[in-house]
Amino acid sequence: MKTTITKLLQDESGATAIEYGLIAALVSVAAIGALTTMGESLETMFTTVSTKLNEAVAP
Repeated sequence: MKTTITKLLQDESGATAIEYGLIAALVSVAAIGALTTMGESLETMFTTVSTKLNEAVAP
């Protein structure tokens, strides 16, 4: 019984899995933030291009 409890206390595989999960969550949050900012920038750029093209084609 004592050996089993000692093994459970020394087992760190669960802690490693939690650490990897936290790293993945942090990377996901950073990616979402970067893509959101980039998406807004692209929307502005394409709107500007579309407006300029419409002005150039209009009689």
